[in-house]
Amino acid sequence: MKTIHILQVPVSITSYEEIIDIISKTIRNNKKFSVVSINLNKVIKANESNEVMKIIKSFDCFIPDGISVVRTSKEINDRITGIDLFNRICDEHKKIGAKIFLYGAKQEIVETAKNNLIRKYNDIQIVGIENGYNKDNNYLVNKINQSGANIVFIAMGSPKQERWIYENKNKINANIFMGVGGTFDIISGKLKRAPMWIQKLGIEWLYRTMKEPKRLKNVPLQIKYYLKLKKERRNIK
Repeated sequence: MKTIHILQVPVSITSYEEIIDIISKTIRNNKKFSVVSINLNKVIKANESNEVMKIIKSFDCFIPDGISVVRTSKEINDRITGIDLFNRICDEHKKIGAKIFLYGAKQEIVETAKNNLIRKYNDIQIVGIENGYNKDNNYLVNKINQSGANIVFIAMGSPKQERWIYENKNKINANIFMGVGGTFDIISGKLKRAPMWIQKLGIEWLYRTMKEPKRLKNVPLQIKYYLKLKKERRNIK
């Protein structure tokens, strides 16, 4: 798939259908494929940290998640959100041959997310779960390998989840690795997704800040990079 760069951060020109096809082929051929969602938050963290930039660039697919990223380039035709790709993978689990492991969030959250997914998607194979508070990484790697999972969803927030994938994907027999942020919270019902009109305006980051006031300290940096993306949009033909 074609990749462009926005403020040095890679962004894939792709579609849900192409990614699902690649995931299916990757599993059949026993290869590895890692997916990272690129939004305003990722652009900020990558530009503020050489380590985070290096980690993000090590991934295979950089889905254009944030609307502010999507609008920066005319080449990006479709917004691909992490939670919608997650749901698409679960919905097409039979076609993909998915055996899924859920890692992250609190124990009650990941358990409820698992149960809700089983109710929603007929015969989905969720072969293991683990909360995000287990600090024994060797135990976790062994647990995932013993589960027989070929897809691992990691919900630990960014850049922690991307760093974990970077450090562990070659230790694990699974094929597909994807950080999903607060997806388990939404699937479990603990949190609600931003209303569609907020999604379309590209200010989900502001919605989350209003819901979680501790994020207020990040607003000046978010505004700075939001304006940088607008400037970048003018410079990209």
